[in-house]
Amino acid sequence: MRVLCAFPEAMSSSNSRPSACLAPVALYLAVLLHLSLSSQTGDRRPLPVDRAAGLKEKTLILLDVSTKNPVRTVNENFLSLQLDPSIIHDGWLDFLSSKRLVTLARGLSPAFLRFGGKRTDFLQFQNLRNPAKSRGGPGPDYYLKNYEDDIVRSDVALDKQKGCKIAQHPDIMLELQREKAAQMHLVLLKEQFSNTYSNLILTEPNNYRTMHGRAVNGSQLGKDYIQLKSLLQPIRIYSRASLYGPNIGRPRKNVIALLDGFMKVAGSTVDAVTWQHCYIDGRAVKVMDFLKTRLLDTLSDQIRKIQKVVNTYTPGKKIWLEGVVTTSAGGTNNLSDSYAAGFLWLNTLGMLANQGIDVVIRHSFFDHGYNHLVDQNFNPLPDYWLSLLYKRLIGPKVLAVHVAGLQRKPRPGRVIRDKLRIYAHCTNHHNHNYVRGSITLFIINLHRSRKKIKLAGTLRAKLVHQYLLQPYGQEGLRSRSVQLNGQPLVMVDDGTLPELKPRPLRAGRTLVIPPVTMGFYVVKNVNALACRYR
Repeated sequence: MRVLCAFPEAMSSSNSRPSACLAPVALYLAVLLHLSLSSQTGDRRPLPVDRAAGLKEKTLILLDVSTKNPVRTVNENFLSLQLDPSIIHDGWLDFLSSKRLVTLARGLSPAFLRFGGKRTDFLQFQNLRNPAKSRGGPGPDYYLKNYEDDIVRSDVALDKQKGCKIAQHPDIMLELQREKAAQMHLVLLKEQFSNTYSNLILTEPNNYRTMHGRAVNGSQLGKDYIQLKSLLQPIRIYSRASLYGPNIGRPRKNVIALLDGFMKVAGSTVDAVTWQHCYIDGRAVKVMDFLKTRLLDTLSDQIRKIQKVVNTYTPGKKIWLEGVVTTSAGGTNNLSDSYAAGFLWLNTLGMLANQGIDVVIRHSFFDHGYNHLVDQNFNPLPDYWLSLLYKRLIGPKVLAVHVAGLQRKPRPGRVIRDKLRIYAHCTNHHNHNYVRGSITLFIINLHRSRKKIKLAGTLRAKLVHQYLLQPYGQEGLRSRSVQLNGQPLVMVDDGTLPELKPRPLRAGRTLVIPPVTMGFYVVKNVNALACRYR
């Protein structure tokens, strides 16, 4: 039905009668109204809803945290560091004289330091003077020296081992307490132990056959650890040393068998069970690989496998991830050292603490491929700034997170993997900017859209300090520089780190997490019972 009518441009007067064509129009509108009412009474199907509007409603997430008791408590040195033997040049540790590097190390204290890796198999130590020193060159008087003046202040120390051979040794990390020193030192016991380990290192013993054509089973490895422990105890300086191992690789079937044999024999001998993890092994890497939730979740499966074996023989034994890298073979330039790699690193810290791993050692702090925190020119990379924020804000007590509106309904045959990851800890009690009882959230948003989070329950109407870390520069996710709340992070000078200034958010404000970013949020004055006491 069509109604065609031409309306006059103007009426001759206000009392003029309406045009004759208005009558059919009124009749047509009455018919449409009748049909509409009939449809509403007979057909109850809902009208279609705009999909975009529906998605916007789901972006609001309610978040609460259990504040009475922590679910886990990790080591004070939870985030620790490793130095790779590649830093040794011309037989001596030349980097230790750098004031800038010592400042960067001090920022990540307290921490354990592990000095080791596959290259230790090619190092030798002789108690001889440094020939470069006699010619007026730089460096210490001896090849390996106690740098307590520079390093102990940053809780990272190397111990002088006169006459100790660093060739043909197991790579074993020891923690010791000196009688006349108030600080803990980490050293490596470099000693020719047995013919079993001739020209071998104890890193990833499951790969001995591949690297050297000789295999060591878990039982034999356990027996040698027991013997090593018995040799250490009569020596005063090592009588209270802690022993860690076996530092296996990725827990595949053969590796689990080695760990099982080791724990059966020497589970009670070691102070912590150690293993290593590499996220991406032996293939080309793209920036989007670092955003894949399936890759982020591979670590969780490994943790469960290790815990199952450890708890079978020594329930409650501490477990350390003694070496974690994003990509193998030294990493990938402009990827492993970029902002994008931070998603893996921050998720690693959150997941390990949440599942009860006591310590994670980052490989490497300095100058090893592209997986390091500080580059060869002593410039801090994105993962360093991420680690610095973690150290400043995150305490050892882990809290349970409760969310509403985050999970979607799973479809048959499909696994839902969260692209929004939220972890909660008590705020670091050494940070005097916040009173005890405060809570720190750290959030990873892998979505391509922003997410809104409303604090509820005990967190409702509390003041929040935001530390939003984003890439800086035109490279985007590939950037090797970062900004904190819009301000680029750079060192003030060689002896001074920048001030990490938060952005205060008013009480009750919704947290808006930008797409593909990560950040820390300190909820002040919660007075959480779990966080009031050490």
